[in-house]
Amino acid sequence: MRHARGYRRLNRTHEHRKALFANMSGALIEHEQIKTTLPKAKELRPIVEKLITLAKRGDLHARRQARAALKEDKHLERLFDILGPRYKERQGGYIRIMKAGFRYGDMAPMAIIEFVDRDTSAKGAGDRARLEAEFEAEE
Repeated sequence: MRHARGYRRLNRTHEHRKALFANMSGALIEHEQIKTTLPKAKELRPIVEKLITLAKRGDLHARRQARAALKEDKHLERLFDILGPRYKERQGGYIRIMKAGFRYGDMAPMAIIEFVDRDTSAKGAGDRARLEAEFEAEE
């Protein structure tokens, strides 16, 4: 029986899972859409939805709790400055998971996880800005 088995372990240690989901939630906050395996997406959804709920609250304690779950300050700023106010009136259901076929190498089920009412220009914007800054530094 599966009593008291609350989450998927994904063949990782506790520390590895924690780091994995901190990185994935940061990437999702930055790009607003990422492609990953279906089990990882299903585990990531409640983590990011709790972060959005903290951002909607917006006080200092919520900011400190979110900082403990995220690795980079730029993700924290984006969470509280952009995503929190965007979903202020929404009562949950901030994340959508869509199945995206199977990966070629190992036939793992893939999924696209994204924010509902996402900003389509946010995907890859940080990478483009980083490349432009490197290009300008070379000149």
